[in-house]
Amino acid sequence: MKQRFEDQVVVVTGASRGIGSATALAFAAEGAKVVINYRSDTEGALETQSRIRAEGGSALVYQADVGKKEDVDRMVSEVEEKMGSIRVLVNNAAAFNRDSFLNVSLEEFDRSFNTNVRGLFYLSQQVSRRMAARKQGAIIHISSILAQLAVPGRSVYCATKGAVEALTRAMAVELIADNIRVNAVSPGMIRTEALEAGFSDPEILANLARYIPGGRIGQTMELAQAVLFLASEDASYINGIILPVDSGMSVREAGPLPKGQN
Repeated sequence: MKQRFEDQVVVVTGASRGIGSATALAFAAEGAKVVINYRSDTEGALETQSRIRAEGGSALVYQADVGKKEDVDRMVSEVEEKMGSIRVLVNNAAAFNRDSFLNVSLEEFDRSFNTNVRGLFYLSQQVSRRMAARKQGAIIHISSILAQLAVPGRSVYCATKGAVEALTRAMAVELIADNIRVNAVSPGMIRTEALEAGFSDPEILANLARYIPGGRIGQTMELAQAVLFLASEDASYINGIILPVDSGMSVREAGPLPKGQN
């Protein structure tokens, strides 16, 4: 396998499960020294680390709440001291809210923005200052199809991901002068614990898959491979994009599928 990230330090936030865990595994498989950040799921983080080490990879588990300034300061400083210079940052950690717009409290609004936007902003700022001094780095944000398309009960989450995409473009324009590329991926329906938690009836989820042009829900590793591409030198002239990983869901016109399609 091509080792695109041999000995590079890669920090993945929210890497104890789902997209974050798959991304950490994918980077490790290509030679990276991976930092598995998590907030509360110690068991999941250790499981991700165990899987990486079982394949001969290198991984450090690091507990930190990206919504807390002191945690971010400590993590960035200690990671660079213990592991070396951070070459890639993947901002995957996210807070979810499923209340209707009329019932969202300001406390929930603030909680979501604190993790999804403020925390992402501050962590990216601290890491990119170090990257700028070395004139090298890549930052990838995990956005969502819900930054562009809305569903009921996701108003705050939609708003945070819209902010993430705007920030992606703004960071990309400023940081490229220091040879730091900033991009984002926009997942559609990817099979994660968070997705399944949003649907109490598995049959509803199965039916929704029929409206995806590809006819199925995506896998976490498919999303992870898009992240690796954007972080690699294969994407050296790609900066400031929002890459949809959704089997065409975000470009499909509403309405029934053509006859003969699942």
